[in-house]
Amino acid sequence: MERLRARLDDLTVELKAAARRALEESAEAVRAEAARNVRVDTANLQRSVKARLENNRLRAEVGWWDADDLYAALQEHGTRRIPANPVLGPALEQERNRIAARIREQVRRSTR
Repeated sequence: MERLRARLDDLTVELKAAARRALEESAEAVRAEAARNVRVDTANLQRSVKARLENNRLRAEVGWWDADDLYAALQEHGTRRIPANPVLGPALEQERNRIAARIREQVRRSTR
């Protein structure tokens, strides 16, 4: 029974690590898709879109955080003069269909 508890504890750590790897892959896929589809003028928005992961949680954020990139929100949502060119929402929706497969694959790899 003690060996089983130890193995379950190890498995829990392995499963969390697998889920984190899948999350990292998905966050990078969203970041790359947003960079690929953002409107290009100086290419600043392409270069500065980033994926951030929280250390102790299975949470990722993708977007622009530099003060110089404030206009990314204007591009995403549009203004009276600039038509909206959403890239984050569509990139996230596209990845939403893939995340479950990424998690399954990472869990399968970690439990072999």
